[in-house]
Amino acid sequence: MTPTDFSPKEIRTQAQRRRTFAVISHPDAGKSTLTEALALHARVIGQAGATHGKAGRRSTVSDWMKMEQDRGISISSAALQFEYRDTVINLIDTPGHADFSEDTYRVLSSVDLTIMLVDAAKGLETQTMKLFDVCKHREIPIITVINKWDRPGIDALELMDEIVQRTGMVPTPLTWPVGQSGDFRGVLNREDGTYTKFTRTDGGATIAGEETMDAEAAEELEGDAWTNAVDESDLLELEDQNYDEESFLAGHTTPVMFASAVLNFGVHKILDTLVDIAPPAHARIDVDGNPREVDAPFSGFVFKVQAGMDSNHRDRLAYVRVCSGVFERGMVVTHAATGKPFATKYAQQVFGRDREVIDTAFPGDVVGLVNASALRVGDSLYLDEPVSFPPIPSFSPEHFMVIRAKDSSKYKQFRRGIEQLDHEGVIQVLRSDLRGDQAPVLGAVGPMQFEVAEDRMQNEFNAPCTLERLAYTIARRTVQEDIPTLARERSVEVLHRSDGTLLALFSDRWRLQGVEREHPNLTLEPLVVT
Repeated sequence: MTPTDFSPKEIRTQAQRRRTFAVISHPDAGKSTLTEALALHARVIGQAGATHGKAGRRSTVSDWMKMEQDRGISISSAALQFEYRDTVINLIDTPGHADFSEDTYRVLSSVDLTIMLVDAAKGLETQTMKLFDVCKHREIPIITVINKWDRPGIDALELMDEIVQRTGMVPTPLTWPVGQSGDFRGVLNREDGTYTKFTRTDGGATIAGEETMDAEAAEELEGDAWTNAVDESDLLELEDQNYDEESFLAGHTTPVMFASAVLNFGVHKILDTLVDIAPPAHARIDVDGNPREVDAPFSGFVFKVQAGMDSNHRDRLAYVRVCSGVFERGMVVTHAATGKPFATKYAQQVFGRDREVIDTAFPGDVVGLVNASALRVGDSLYLDEPVSFPPIPSFSPEHFMVIRAKDSSKYKQFRRGIEQLDHEGVIQVLRSDLRGDQAPVLGAVGPMQFEVAEDRMQNEFNAPCTLERLAYTIARRTVQEDIPTLARERSVEVLHRSDGTLLALFSDRWRLQGVEREHPNLTLEPLVVT
């Protein structure tokens, strides 16, 4: 079928089947392990990997980069698409480390829901709260999962209080743990009062056993543990902490579930909840504030560009969130940034590192466009009816290094590698006439981004390089006419970013404040991300 063969009703039906979401958390809360467990319970993989390095366990599907496997953390987002029940799940795993928050921010621009994963022993941590603030600002509904309940941790009611105090949202638990943290026996299903008991499997590599029984059988089996769970659930009832669809979608409340991703406890319930209550693909707001309805002609936007996924082909993949209409492989769309036609001959469905050709996709789906060298993060694509979606802003870099090729004979590879990393948004590339193309400045949100850049330059582009730290910590947007004045100031340097933005770099906030006092008419604007 071609896009014109699908009626508006069929497109809306397909959009209703989609659930597109991301998992956010502080590092080491179990985010990639949960991603893997969800795929396991959907039966799209036969055995779960894990990042904790147990003997015989594979690395997770979503953590496919060698640095991720070596360090046991996610440093790049990854998309997984699979079906569960009659629903198409588009799950986008995100980096937890703060140094890669810019990548996570881009992912959050493409999803309709987030799962906020909380470590039962640590509660709401710094990075989790930063990402929560982004979700709140973007009005993305949030489901909270309390993970690692199989380990000693904070009391469940205390965690509910913390959610209220720190997020302002009212937690409305859908399940309640039977057994205190460290003694996870199962969950009380608050909707119908039944008990789901979990049974461990060897290493948690396969689906955990589940048995659901009524309250009477649960009390006989679990005794005080069940009684305590019922009493605490009754307290939540008295406080009116019960699920309500309208308040959830409005961001006033957050449904809560308890789980142990590494043991696959409670994961099945999470999947069912995504199908039952998560919002489907819906109208996206364009740059002018108008909704692009899901049954409008095809449109989408690029939220990520990734190279190095296939060492045999050295290709690059642009991840496109389908916003409206039907995507069909081979269709010629318009690149909104240039107005030029763009052919989509090589389109793929992504499952971590693995890919397969995809012929059609619907609103909510993520399509990988291969070797889409003209596309950058934030670009919009459309068919027939022009549309541009809001751009994805860059974060303000706080760390800066000069990068140079170790071997001048490999300058061509060096330049290609720098251009590729810049195109992907892995790192910000800054230049000036004074420094020249052979010694660009790299700007990063966190220092680990430099490690990724250095590793990829050597192993992916065959261009070993050296990095030299610069003593700047603050960047401000400026204008061309202010360059002469800024050039005369000590501990200040003006560089061009590849998107045309002029950045003035300062050694510290005191130097910035001093320049602002001496030259109050200079344009020195913060790089604000919203």
